[in-house]
Amino acid sequence: MALPKLLTIPLLRTTTTLPPRLSLKTAKCLSRPEKLALYSMASKTTVSDTIREDHRAIESAYTEVVYSSDQEHQTRYGNQFTWELARHSIAEELIIYPAFEKYLGSEGKEMAEKDRGQHHRLKEHLKRFQNMRSSDPDYIPQIQALYADLQQHIKEEEHDDLPALEKALVRDTENKGVSETLAKTFERTKMFVPSRSHPSAGEKPAFESVMGLLSAPVDKLADMLRKFPK
Repeated sequence: MALPKLLTIPLLRTTTTLPPRLSLKTAKCLSRPEKLALYSMASKTTVSDTIREDHRAIESAYTEVVYSSDQEHQTRYGNQFTWELARHSIAEELIIYPAFEKYLGSEGKEMAEKDRGQHHRLKEHLKRFQNMRSSDPDYIPQIQALYADLQQHIKEEEHDDLPALEKALVRDTENKGVSETLAKTFERTKMFVPSRSHPSAGEKPAFESVMGLLSAPVDKLADMLRKFPK
């Protein structure tokens, strides 16, 4: 079975295209998503760049699902969409939202609380979607409903939350290099978090990410049996 892949995003410096002069041994090593993610970190700059790149990968997978009439194609990219969004969401909760709270004070705490609440709703959507088959008549409507909420979340993060964080980091010379460090930590974290949605019972989004970590090994094993883009 094909493993999840990192989608090539136009106009972004980090892609799945391997640079020239890589040895065959290195190329084989980097063919795995986790290894490629680590290799690609060298070309990234700020944490905002990294988050935006993730957003574009999620959007790309979504487009492949909704604009295809082939159920096999929809299944593969539906799994890719789930894989991208689930890992992205938990990594944000573990790395990015605590950074909001640390560097933006009370404003950052409100920002993180809002974003965690939005994530909880998105995870509920995603859990329903990931358990559907592409032949299900509600398959496309479900991902469209999810994406409508996701679009608003992405817009707020990219236009308000992330610029505020970058501004705060630039303002204080003691924070030099923090944005780049957050970007690298974010990418590393994605290697160890669940690749499926596991919203916790109840309304405590702040604890979902920690609880979800217990499911990561099971998710990774199950991914080996799922179909992903070739």
